[in-house]
Amino acid sequence: MANSSQVFRFTLGAYFDTGPLRWLYFLLVLCVYVLIVLSNLLLIAVICLNRTLHEPMYVFLCSLFVNELYGSAALYPFLLSQIPQDVHEVSYFLCLVQIFAIYTYGSVEFWNLAVISYDRYMAVCSPLQYKTHMSRRRVTFCVVLIWLPPFVAVFITTVLTSSLTFCGSLIDAVYCDNYGIIKLSCFDTTVNNLYELVAATVTVICPVCVIVFTYVNIFKVCFRGSKQSRQKAASTCTPHICSLVNGAFGAFFFIIQTRFEMSHWPRVLIIILVLYNLLCQPLFNPLMYGLNLSKLKVACQNVLSKNNKILAMV
Repeated sequence: MANSSQVFRFTLGAYFDTGPLRWLYFLLVLCVYVLIVLSNLLLIAVICLNRTLHEPMYVFLCSLFVNELYGSAALYPFLLSQIPQDVHEVSYFLCLVQIFAIYTYGSVEFWNLAVISYDRYMAVCSPLQYKTHMSRRRVTFCVVLIWLPPFVAVFITTVLTSSLTFCGSLIDAVYCDNYGIIKLSCFDTTVNNLYELVAATVTVICPVCVIVFTYVNIFKVCFRGSKQSRQKAASTCTPHICSLVNGAFGAFFFIIQTRFEMSHWPRVLIIILVLYNLLCQPLFNPLMYGLNLSKLKVACQNVLSKNNKILAMV
């Protein structure tokens, strides 16, 4: 059996020497992070302050934008601190915190998209009963459903990982990945692997099943309905479908990178694929929903125009 020891710091092995270009990458990541924070904060503020947007769909969208800020905060400050350094290390405790934050972000993302799918299913398939069915109590339950199961599932995952003893400290990643840490364990990790399957079922497979079920029924109704009803359904469902596809690509890239050997791939490409979900999704969602949902778009334009008038007066 390999020698085991208490690990206090992990080394992140996916970084490579970029020389003077590191500051260019630093500025690019900083600009993306600022855009993510500003765009998501704008939409959260617009939804919270505008009474006409206090509807179930916009409540769920607000939850989605809050999650984008949460997931971004788990990665971008960390990247900005790592890029300028020559030695890329992270403490054991911070590594566990980052695993918890990033995995809960991904899980909440799936549940949030599933709840939005359910909301669109009720709006399209049962429009007359929509307001009655999507009561304040039901909306509150849905918001709790979005956040609680992922946090409980990932918390248990993190506790199981923290109980492991390690024979190494090199993680071939740019941030802490649970599977990468489990591979460093000296002892049997069957319990961890089995629980990951259970957690994946709760946090990924269940919401995906909800999404598939709801959209199959939405498409059935659309095909049977009039041209006007199809256009109306398409206008509200298109941003959500695009967000689903983008999120699915990000999850697929992450699974491919962590589970399969990709050493023969260009290092830059691997890093981009790994970061895709946390690079693109938090920026893609506010732009997609903000530009395509007419009520939200008008509300944002009103807020921005008022701010421009105030600045002009000053």
